[in-house]
Amino acid sequence: QVYVVESGGGLVQAGGSLRLSCAASGNIGFIESINDMRWYRQPLGKQREFLASITSGGTTNVSHSVLGRFTISRDNAKKRMYLEMNNLKPEDTAVYYCNMDIRRIHSFGEFIYWGQGTQVTVSS
Repeated sequence: QVYVVESGGGLVQAGGSLRLSCAASGNIGFIESINDMRWYRQPLGKQREFLASITSGGTTNVSHSVLGRFTISRDNAKKRMYLEMNNLKPEDTAVYYCNMDIRRIHSFGEFIYWGQGTQVTVSS
């Protein structure tokens, strides 16, 4: 079994920083490669919002809404992705989700694996 897990969420004061992680877990021996990785967030009662993506080669794309405050990165050896969040604001409060494109060994094509989400709450 292969699955994706987010971690690092919690309660933080406005102006503070938080680092989220997104890791491929389980039987990682089944993974041939991980290509694009992405971060999203979904405030309560609102639609899911794209935040950032990063390719296997390290090319990044960051939403204008968080550009300059959030940084996406990845560690291919650890099969892990990060979202560094700085200067947090109350409006950043949301459930944060990650996904990644995974190709399994002896398989054609890729599958998108989603994490379960991690809550980020920013107090004023």
